[in-house]
Amino acid sequence: MKKFIRLLSVIIILSTLLFPQQKYTLKMATVAPEGSSWMAEMRDFEKDIKELTNGRIQFQVYPNAVQGSEVDVLRKMRLGQLHSGTFTGVGLGTIVPDVRVLEIPFLFRNSDEIDYVYGTLFEHFQKRFLEEGFYLAGWAEVGLVYLYTHEKVESLQDFNKVKMWLWKGDPLARTAFEVCKISSIPLEVTDVHTSLQTGLINGVYVSPYALLALQWFTKVKYMLGYPLTNSIGAVLITKKQMDKMPEDLQKILMQKTKEYMRKIVLKSRAENLESIEVLKEAGIQVTPVRAATAIAEIDAAGKVIREKLVGELYSRELLDEMLRLLEEYRSTHGS
Repeated sequence: MKKFIRLLSVIIILSTLLFPQQKYTLKMATVAPEGSSWMAEMRDFEKDIKELTNGRIQFQVYPNAVQGSEVDVLRKMRLGQLHSGTFTGVGLGTIVPDVRVLEIPFLFRNSDEIDYVYGTLFEHFQKRFLEEGFYLAGWAEVGLVYLYTHEKVESLQDFNKVKMWLWKGDPLARTAFEVCKISSIPLEVTDVHTSLQTGLINGVYVSPYALLALQWFTKVKYMLGYPLTNSIGAVLITKKQMDKMPEDLQKILMQKTKEYMRKIVLKSRAENLESIEVLKEAGIQVTPVRAATAIAEIDAAGKVIREKLVGELYSRELLDEMLRLLEEYRSTHGS
């Protein structure tokens, strides 16, 4: 018996040496700058994955948008040059348009509502992205988006003096500004700072943290204290690359990605709140929407926007399901 066990041990050792377990390197692109909290979490994620899989999965992360725009990253993923990437709602919408239902303006009232709806609809969108050749590995929320202007605004009526930036190619923002009668100019993100300097535009919309990081805050004076929307983000992994890996590695990768993306979401929310205070210290004035008529006008605009996008971005069934989930949560937990 001892000889058999000894022989078996030798066979296992030889098998490991002669037929080592295959290793997988996932090339991942992100716009997040090195040194940011997002990249700090990603570095911890890389280390954790490497340890849990005994080095069988390793990441090669390209930060600082060195792989190009979201369109560039998506093209490279489809060609197999990259295997994973982080995307905003605009990029995600070019793959699965109906995911933009999660970014409908003037809808969510707090992060608990967002978590409930996003969590419930995750499997639905996972299926939709798989149909397009991608795994939805986890939400990486950008956060609440606000409107910032050079001129003071306290209601939608005040936007008649604003030339708002419009993310080029974004049908949701285009429709929102059309309904709200806000004049907008389509530009790529990379052209916004220069356009603020020249006066081509005098209004932008991003999360507070992004406004600081992009240095746009130096060209605006006011922040409307009523969020436009909640901006989604997500990590995608190509199905082609994922299918190369055995099931045990797939489970570890998906589980840990979700876990770390959740950490990033919570950290992002905290940083956005901190950023509002930093913006105030920098001289940005937050103008609250107090008038009942202004709030009613905003709510009415939100309803018109979401109706106009039925059939263009998402189906009636999906919109109704999301609104049902929202009402379900509010009836249980309150507004």
